[in-house]
Amino acid sequence: MDWAMLVAAGVFEIFGVIGIKRVAERNNLWNNVILVGAFIVSLALLSAAMETISLSTAYAVWTGIGTAGSTLVGIVFYREPKHTLRLLCIAGIVACVIGLRALE
Repeated sequence: MDWAMLVAAGVFEIFGVIGIKRVAERNNLWNNVILVGAFIVSLALLSAAMETISLSTAYAVWTGIGTAGSTLVGIVFYREPKHTLRLLCIAGIVACVIGLRALE
């Protein structure tokens, strides 16, 4: 259950980053609710997951999900560059997250 919470925390971090982008484009109440709400949920889930998952692993997985997910969202929805090397780096992040999970 704690790993499911950690993955959910990473997904909410992605929504928080989307909120940042939306606020940068148009600063209104709804976009700020997305930004703040997603990060509050993300940090609450991260905190709960860290009751049983070590700090170093939980933080690395959380940021890895957020980084890879935000990059993919940028590529798919915001037309950011999708160079082969960039995609390879994302695959490396995912591989490292899987490796940390296997070693926990």
